[in-house]
Amino acid sequence: MVLAPVLWSTAGVVTRHVERATPFELVFWRSLFAFIFVALALIVLRRSPLKMGRPGLVSGFLWGVMFTAFMIALSFTSTANTLVVMSISPFVTTLLARAFLKDPVPMGTWIAAGAATVGIAWMFAADFSAHTARDLSGMLIALSIPIAGAINVVTLRAASAELDLRPAVMLGGAISCLVALPFALPLQATPKDIALLAFLGIFQLALPCMLMVLASRVLLAPEIALIGLLEVVLGPLWAWLGAGEIPARSTLIGGAIILAALVVNELATFRRVSG
Repeated sequence: MVLAPVLWSTAGVVTRHVERATPFELVFWRSLFAFIFVALALIVLRRSPLKMGRPGLVSGFLWGVMFTAFMIALSFTSTANTLVVMSISPFVTTLLARAFLKDPVPMGTWIAAGAATVGIAWMFAADFSAHTARDLSGMLIALSIPIAGAINVVTLRAASAELDLRPAVMLGGAISCLVALPFALPLQATPKDIALLAFLGIFQLALPCMLMVLASRVLLAPEIALIGLLEVVLGPLWAWLGAGEIPARSTLIGGAIILAALVVNELATFRRVSG
């Protein structure tokens, strides 16, 4: 599962090197390549998308929301701002898991989710006055991602014992691709853009999302969401090193708090399992 957020975190830095593709074209190409990759993977694995049931349809719709909203949000605001908003996911996921799942939520996970929320609040509040109207629009769009993500993680966890929901990632790619296409025309992407978006579709989207589906079979929903916060820490770092997006001091401090919460939770989980 740790590999998934590492791959997710590459979105911002790669997107900043796109030359001509419009926001909706970014969504279209990335989702198209994700759809193709998962479809081929399912053929190789001999998995039928028709066997994912109603939970798979729900998960596919939620993936579609996340795939679309993420790239649009990145087009309006910085990588750091987008990821800060997304990082409320563990707190929302913990609440939903407590309400709808029978999985016990350890006290350490509650504490880690609370600490991560503090880090997020610090990152957001310290620079709120510096946000432009465009930034706020992007962050509002990004707000749909952690909400959809939290519902999706709970859905995956609830159905993981009975159904293989990897085909839902393919469905999400198809939905996102079809929604974006009318707004993406006429297509303007250069060959370089298409190559970059192919990388994002395969390695930043399809592969890590399939890994998360597999992780849902063994990890609790809040633990999946907390590990996913590595994207919040790494995303601005890659954008800084690879695209010159210098993160604010508050982002660095908040990221350190979130990273500490992750480490504490993983140590607590290790002790619980080994004990």
